[in-house]
Amino acid sequence: MKTLGVDLAAAARKTAVAVIEWGQGTARLVHLALDVDDHHIVELFGTTDMTGIDCPVGWPQALIPFLTGHLNFDAGPVLAHDGIEGRRLLAYRDTDRFVTARTSLIPLSVSADRLAHPAMRCAVIQAKIAARHSPQPRDGSGRLAEVYPAASLKLWGLSARGYKGRGSAETEQLSLLLRHLCQQAPWLDLGGHEDRLAGSDDLFDAVVAALTARAIAVGLTVLPDDVHAAAARSEGWIHLPAGGLDGLIA
Repeated sequence: MKTLGVDLAAAARKTAVAVIEWGQGTARLVHLALDVDDHHIVELFGTTDMTGIDCPVGWPQALIPFLTGHLNFDAGPVLAHDGIEGRRLLAYRDTDRFVTARTSLIPLSVSADRLAHPAMRCAVIQAKIAARHSPQPRDGSGRLAEVYPAASLKLWGLSARGYKGRGSAETEQLSLLLRHLCQQAPWLDLGGHEDRLAGSDDLFDAVVAALTARAIAVGLTVLPDDVHAAAARSEGWIHLPAGGLDGLIA
């Protein structure tokens, strides 16, 4: 099995990918790249078994009727979201609220924060994958699933704070986090990319996304239940690990 992790940015710059090849009791990082374009992502999707992408794959269900109502001067769908609680339904998806309840982490809003541009690119990539291969369900039941590296790290018992950025403190925290990951997953061969991973949180997150993709492939993530299933099919579903890192090795 090969799993692909994608840390998606709004453009090729700072977009990172990682491919991990899984064997009997082993896992090896066989591809790592930064500043990756759509074509590269779609090509890698076609040569791997499961892809975890760190980006929302959909928008809140309430957002479209709200925008359509505003466009058509139809006050009903707009006034339905008057007040802060109403606006939260426009900003956050069902899966975002689930992640917060499960991990205490608050995902960025796909419709009201800086994730909006990467999400637009993600939608285009999903369309390219559909045209080249086949449409992928947004709930992650196909070969493409949404992941959240910070949540994966936290649920695996690793600190997910303070490693983003280019400052000395962030670089030190990233190096420490990488060491802790290697200690908890001694079976993971990083293929000589340790220095690159210690110097780039984008590349590191791509590796975590590829690890989470493996968890999805072997059934070790939390799936949407009956309460969340309909929203997950429309909005997307962030797959949270449901077991430890050792469960990833067959």
